[in-house]
Amino acid sequence: QVQVVESGGGSVQAGGSLRLSCTGSGLTFDANAMAWFRQAPGKEREGVSCIISSGQFTYYTDSMKGRFTISRDNAKNTLYLQINSLKPEDTAMYYCAVKKDNYCSASWSVRPDQYNYWGQGTQVTVSS
Repeated sequence: QVQVVESGGGSVQAGGSLRLSCTGSGLTFDANAMAWFRQAPGKEREGVSCIISSGQFTYYTDSMKGRFTISRDNAKNTLYLQINSLKPEDTAMYYCAVKKDNYCSASWSVRPDQYNYWGQGTQVTVSS
C-alpha cells in the first residue's frame, strides 16, 4: 500500500533552520505532484508549497514565500522542505501529501482536497 513518512522535525530556536524529508513507498513516486502542509494547534491545515513531478515548477502560498524551499529527489523517492529563519509562528505539525494529479499552478493546488495520500506528520517547535 501507499505510505508516506515524514521526518526531520524537532525543537529549534528562532532563527534556526530545519530540513524536513518525506519518503514515499508503494507508489510511482515521480508520477504526481506533491506538497507540504502544516497545521498549528486550533488552526486549519494550510498549504505551504507544491512541486510537480519533475521538480521544475513549484507553487508557494504567499505567506510562505522566501523562507521555505520545496524540492524532490525522485531517485530517492524523497520530498524535502527547507525552512530557514524559523519563527515561533512556524510551530506546527508538518505533513507531506501526494496530489491526485501533476499540477501546481495556483492557490487551489494546495487545497487539502486535491491530495489523496498523507503522512502522519512531523512536529516542528520553534522557541523564542
